[in-house]
Amino acid sequence: MDVDLSAVPGWLPPLAFIAAGAALGIFAETVVFRKIRKIAATAKWESARVTAAAFRGMPFFWFLLAGLYGASARADLGDEPSLLIEKTLSVLIILSLTVVAARIATGLVKLSSQRAGVVFLSASIFVNLTRIVVLAIGILTALQSIGVPITPLFTALGIGGLAVALGLQDTLSNLFAGIQVIASEQVRPGDYVKLESGDEGYVTDMSWRYTTIQSLPNNRVIVPNAKLASAIVTNYHLPDKELAVLVQVGVSYGSDLEEVERVTIEVARAVMREVAGGIPAFSPFIRYHTFGEFSVNFSVILRGREFVDQYLIKHEFLKRLHRRYREEGIEIPFPVRTVHLKQDSPPRPPGGDVSDER
Repeated sequence: MDVDLSAVPGWLPPLAFIAAGAALGIFAETVVFRKIRKIAATAKWESARVTAAAFRGMPFFWFLLAGLYGASARADLGDEPSLLIEKTLSVLIILSLTVVAARIATGLVKLSSQRAGVVFLSASIFVNLTRIVVLAIGILTALQSIGVPITPLFTALGIGGLAVALGLQDTLSNLFAGIQVIASEQVRPGDYVKLESGDEGYVTDMSWRYTTIQSLPNNRVIVPNAKLASAIVTNYHLPDKELAVLVQVGVSYGSDLEEVERVTIEVARAVMREVAGGIPAFSPFIRYHTFGEFSVNFSVILRGREFVDQYLIKHEFLKRLHRRYREEGIEIPFPVRTVHLKQDSPPRPPGGDVSDER
């Protein structure tokens, strides 16, 4: 049976191409690529997971573009509209590939930092710079594909960039200061730092403009990168996270200092073994240093895994030491001050001494 194609409306074949492209895109996204992502999730290569995740949402978009291209080829739109649609579709394809490349590049930057154990690469400043570079290359490629000359664009950007640099002097200084700080590896995301201003906390992020510090009271301190680069910073995670924990103690002058040392070290060793954040292999010790006004003072040296562990270590050590001193009869004296009152002699009578009055 012959079908009369002349009876088919002219808009139906282009619409069929678009519908077919959308249907294939939905099938590819929900069935094919979802299965690929599941396989990548179980693979031992982490780069496979990054690559598979970068294609999320793109199969449907690409099949839809293919349907639009087939519809434009099937429809009789004329030379100029067809050429315009073709260029538009080519630009969209290049930009979509650029987005995928940017996702893969940024994902690999984060992945490489995790593999190497170098946390500074995960700072958003490097991730954003990587994304900007890839997107810029993709946009320039798209412009060149449709016949836009990019050489004059570079010249215009060079002249305009000088004006922008003068207007954004503070912003650019923060950008380069951030790059300098990260490249020096003296301050990294995840480090616990203390600024000369007194602010302290964990460095959570280093962006192109400022560094974010999360303090222990759960507040955020925003520091411009330029100020951070010129500030005096104490980094409690360099060269190592472990740190000495010093506790000041005083005992009465009547105490046996040898016995005090023995008891104190026993308590300190138990704290190092049993308290979270302590270093079991570390051997605590004490150092007498001062004859105080009412006590013999000394320092107990313990060790913690990182800065915040010192609070729990001190807490448990003081509780246990107080209980043990009480059991052993070691006195922790109260502050004592002895006050001598001087009594004035009676005033002399005028015109003579005391013997004359007698």
